[in-house]
Amino acid sequence: MCNLLVRWFIDQLEFELKPSNEPTVHRIIITSMVAYTFLMAVPFVPGVEIGLAVLMILGPKITGLVYLCTLTALCLSFFIGRFIPERTLISFLWDLRLHRASRLLSELQGLEPQQRLSAILQRSPQRFTPFLLKYRYLALMVAVNLPGNIIFGGGGGIAMIAGISRLFTPTRFAIAIALAIAPVPLAWLLFGEYVATWTI
Repeated sequence: MCNLLVRWFIDQLEFELKPSNEPTVHRIIITSMVAYTFLMAVPFVPGVEIGLAVLMILGPKITGLVYLCTLTALCLSFFIGRFIPERTLISFLWDLRLHRASRLLSELQGLEPQQRLSAILQRSPQRFTPFLLKYRYLALMVAVNLPGNIIFGGGGGIAMIAGISRLFTPTRFAIAIALAIAPVPLAWLLFGEYVATWTI
């Protein structure tokens, strides 16, 4: 289903800009950006690839809009994860036979973020986990930009997991994500016209 949606999305962007169809093109762009935002928010959808395809097709002038839509999509995923009832998650994990994860989440249910963090540290391997939890915002930024992060759920999945964990504050999450996704749009804004010239 996701593959069909992605294919439809890319097909919508294959148009020729003429003075006679400019209003229609504008509507297609807005509709496509709304679709892109929702696609990017869905776990296991290759959002980075879709974003790059949009930039390649529409050019550097659309960079700011793509950046804002990407930021909106990841924040949307975060808040969806944050507001999923913990009891629902516990039951869902139990039904998937992920009993250990279900029991852990049950033990963490209702705890404040700092209490939750301390409880996770006590139950985690002491080699890497404390470091990752201490610098979790930096780890989040790296994970979002990590090649092949689709195996962790892609950008949407990572953002949703961050929300589910309740270990990230909304403001700091938004700032971290805004910084994490900035390099590619910025590079495209500065050098996109040259890249487009090379690909012609």
